[in-house]
Amino acid sequence: MQAISQVMTRDVRVLAPSDTLQRAAQTMDELNVGAVPVCDGEQLVGMITDRDIAVRAVSAAMPADSTPVREVMTDQVHWCFEDQDVEEVMNQMRDVQIRRVPVVNHDKKLVGIVSLGDLATKTGADVEAALEEISEPSEPDRSTTGMAANDAAGGGRDMRH
Repeated sequence: MQAISQVMTRDVRVLAPSDTLQRAAQTMDELNVGAVPVCDGEQLVGMITDRDIAVRAVSAAMPADSTPVREVMTDQVHWCFEDQDVEEVMNQMRDVQIRRVPVVNHDKKLVGIVSLGDLATKTGADVEAALEEISEPSEPDRSTTGMAANDAAGGGRDMRH
């Protein structure tokens, strides 16, 4: 068994719920990433993505320099424990169709993040098959719009059962 702690990225930069969307976008630009965990102290409280900023904030004309991250972040985050098996986490990523997962300890404090890239470069796992399933459907779902579309796509479900 290979634990997620062996392949995850440690020392993850985070944002506070009170940080502005502008700061979130600057952080994403500096790190060349599309998602940043949001923590209250060390406690994971959400994730903010470039998509959250574009779809939830820009489309609603929210000012980036004064809108706090908490207003558009996803607050029901898919996460895993640091001692979970790589295959188990990859299966969960496949099931909920996500490419990166915050990693917490058993006190639910953020200790890292794991992405499909980490799994591809640091394990012998079949990441290609997982990516194919995570990317299904490859066509956008235009049957719903707005926040309902996020809920329909599985947003807000916890990875732990």
